[in-house]
Amino acid sequence: MKRDNKTLDQIYDLFALRILVNSVKDCYSALGVVHEMYSPMPGRFKDYISVPKPNMYQSIHTTLLGEKGTPFEVQIRTYDMHRIAEFGIAAHWAYKEANYGKKGKQNITVNANEDKLSWLRETLEWQREMKDPEEFLNTLKTELFEDEVYVFSPKGKIKVLPMGATPIDFAYSIHEEIGNHMCGCKINSKMMPIITKLKSGDIIEILTNDSQKGPSRDWLKFIKTTRAKSKIQSWYKKEQKEENILKGKELIEKEIKRIGIGYDELFKTQYISVMLERYKFKNLEDMYASVGFGAITAGKIIARILQEYRKEHKEQNLEEKIEELAKQKKKINKTASNGIVVRGIDNCLIKLSKCCNPVPGDEIIGYITKGRGVSIHRKDCTNINDLINEEAKIIDVYWENEEKASYNVDIEIYSNDRQGLLADIISQINVTQSKLMAVNSRANKEKIVATQITIEVENIEELNKVIRTLRKIDSVYEVKRKK
Repeated sequence: MKRDNKTLDQIYDLFALRILVNSVKDCYSALGVVHEMYSPMPGRFKDYISVPKPNMYQSIHTTLLGEKGTPFEVQIRTYDMHRIAEFGIAAHWAYKEANYGKKGKQNITVNANEDKLSWLRETLEWQREMKDPEEFLNTLKTELFEDEVYVFSPKGKIKVLPMGATPIDFAYSIHEEIGNHMCGCKINSKMMPIITKLKSGDIIEILTNDSQKGPSRDWLKFIKTTRAKSKIQSWYKKEQKEENILKGKELIEKEIKRIGIGYDELFKTQYISVMLERYKFKNLEDMYASVGFGAITAGKIIARILQEYRKEHKEQNLEEKIEELAKQKKKINKTASNGIVVRGIDNCLIKLSKCCNPVPGDEIIGYITKGRGVSIHRKDCTNINDLINEEAKIIDVYWENEEKASYNVDIEIYSNDRQGLLADIISQINVTQSKLMAVNSRANKEKIVATQITIEVENIEELNKVIRTLRKIDSVYEVKRKK
């Protein structure tokens, strides 16, 4: 109710009845009987028998109005469907094997087995692609519990996709090569951007071109299905392995430089082997390639190595010295020139992190860096999240209200290409009276424009005002602060 903003009288399945029958034909006969007895509620009918869910769930759902106007749900399915719904495909097969297999009364073909295994096989593929177990779990929950849309191919083949899916998701649901060579799409016979969100009943035609080199990285920002995401990442992993290895090395070295520990000191064999085992990498090249194409962040790699490094370096270090200093000075709060107070520390070097550019009003956190003082991050910064398990390096910081200062913030704007777009963006920023420091805009072959701007603001309220103004511009469909 909270998630969908619904009241109690909008919940129609508080009362429910399940009808189990012997065959699919009986399911539809039972549906006719209950619809004759009670009035069905419009828009509350779902036929998962003719269009099963990806995880093989099948049933007819209908909502009826009782004699006193009380709505209730009826689910109609066969006994076979019920076993799959309650106990899973494997348990259902075990039952079939025990009851029919030896007697020869049940014929399950290889093709049928392959169809039923496809969802499980795809899930295992996601697990192999995703080195982070938490990311895999979130992906699995999304695939299982997202609302769905029903769309069609030009030949009438139906596809079930999660709500918010795009023609890119549709292309990859048909075949990997169709997605990789996609150059455009038609929705209901009309040319549309490939990032258009699909609606139930849409007829999708995918346009391909053999000269298309492959998918765009920008697609990852808009796609909804894990299948599409994993196939795009696999393509980049294969086709640009050397480039990904170089990029991964660069990101790892940058992260090592940021925390202030020497490469040779940190990248020792005993530390590396534990990290490779943890994330199931075959070797360092495999790890660099994964970091390069974005399967895992450099921060997570270094955080795992640091855990091993700390086991052998338990002597007094920078964090312990700062902790002692905090105990000696009970109430020392020094305001930095940029308007930040570090609790318990005097004369401390403070640096605003460039990766997330915090501004007054943001929730912030301090991270102690060796030899470089305290680095200030937003609490939702991806880099600080990767290293949050190193609690000894975290320190309390907060904004000083009295002192005013200006801060640079990066904003990303995504829009459909049109004439005068950039001029409108600059014009609206001038209306807000914020100072524009830099702008970079580019359009890709799908006519999607990615614009990055840097503005100067005094606090979070001013920043939010700019973002609200930009969202009102014609053709702009997404505005977000760069993390």
